[in-house]
Amino acid sequence: MSKINNLRELFIEELRDLYHAENQLIKALPKMAKASSDASLRAGFEHHLEQTKNHATRLEQIFESLGEKPKGRTCDAMKGLIDEGDEWASQRAESSLRDAGIIVAAQKVEHYEIAGYGSVVSMAQRLGLEDAADLLRQTLDEEAATDETLTEIALGLPLESIAAGVDM
Repeated sequence: MSKINNLRELFIEELRDLYHAENQLIKALPKMAKASSDASLRAGFEHHLEQTKNHATRLEQIFESLGEKPKGRTCDAMKGLIDEGDEWASQRAESSLRDAGIIVAAQKVEHYEIAGYGSVVSMAQRLGLEDAADLLRQTLDEEAATDETLTEIALGLPLESIAAGVDM
């Protein structure tokens, strides 16, 4: 990372990180959907793929409005989180257990994005970039809703047979 001298530069770098993260997710979500045995989980990933494409488009709009390029930053954190999801997707575990593991990995992704978007919303506000803040807030709200949906799906997975015999 190059030297950051002010809040605007930090904002741009964080947007680039999120842009790279979103593009990694665009590639990963179809694999997660395919590996999911639960129909609502699969549909949730397919829906979130379309949202994620919109997230990337919103970021491109912000970069264009700032006269900046979106490329240039690699999001290593998202790569690691996606690798965890890939590990669960390839597990030979009972299908609902594999789905539960995929949900754990997906929620880690959502929490990372919620943290990132929360930060850039506040930076955009501090910089007086209200249009950017509004676009970023839309994405933040969608990420939070996805996290809630994943929790609801997880609560509906039939894991009782797997948990049988284990003292909780």
